[in-house]
Amino acid sequence: MRLLIIEDEQSLLDHLQAGFKKEGFAVDTSTNGEEGLYLGCETQYDAAIVDIGLPKLDGLEVVRQLRKSGQDYPVILLTARGHWKDKVDGLESGADDYLAKPFVFDELLARVKALLRRSVGMSSSLLELGDYSLNTSTKTVSVAGESVELTSYEYNTLEYLMTHRTKVVSKTELTEHLYEQDYDRDSNVIEVFIRRLRKKLDPEGARNPIITQRGLGYRFNTSSIDRE
Repeated sequence: MRLLIIEDEQSLLDHLQAGFKKEGFAVDTSTNGEEGLYLGCETQYDAAIVDIGLPKLDGLEVVRQLRKSGQDYPVILLTARGHWKDKVDGLESGADDYLAKPFVFDELLARVKALLRRSVGMSSSLLELGDYSLNTSTKTVSVAGESVELTSYEYNTLEYLMTHRTKVVSKTELTEHLYEQDYDRDSNVIEVFIRRLRKKLDPEGARNPIITQRGLGYRFNTSSIDRE
């Protein structure tokens, strides 16, 4: 999952970036509202964390402009303000959640994960599709009850395909959501991850969990599930 963090306090920004990277997120950052808004409009993120007290353009206006431009991914506002009216203003600007400073990283992480689940229609951290079970909280995968060991990028690729199973996902979309802005993106790497996933999820070649739609991309195979 790809996350945008707009925060002008460098020490906090570094702390959040390191924490979310450790959790397997691809993270882009900005320290001012103007640049953050540009990034937020040019890239389809899975979620954004926006501080209210930003230079050049405050966080409330960033969120308003994001929504005005059609960006509908979840946004959490951060602020040192604690008055109820500030919370109301934040939510009315188009934000999905609000967290006052100081806060514990684990709480912010939990809120981001909850918003991500909600954005793809998940009521809990466990997603079960036929024989396949994926836990977004523990980042674990099992097939027919047997645990499958995946690398971080393999897991992230599978999570994106499973949570977006109702559509075909292009290589470009996968690349955009898996890698940070300054990463040397090579769409051929996606093919490697898909090939590895197929081998690990379906070593006998009986289930065909990931379907390639030539010229379009990939989709998680739900045909056998739909027949159940």
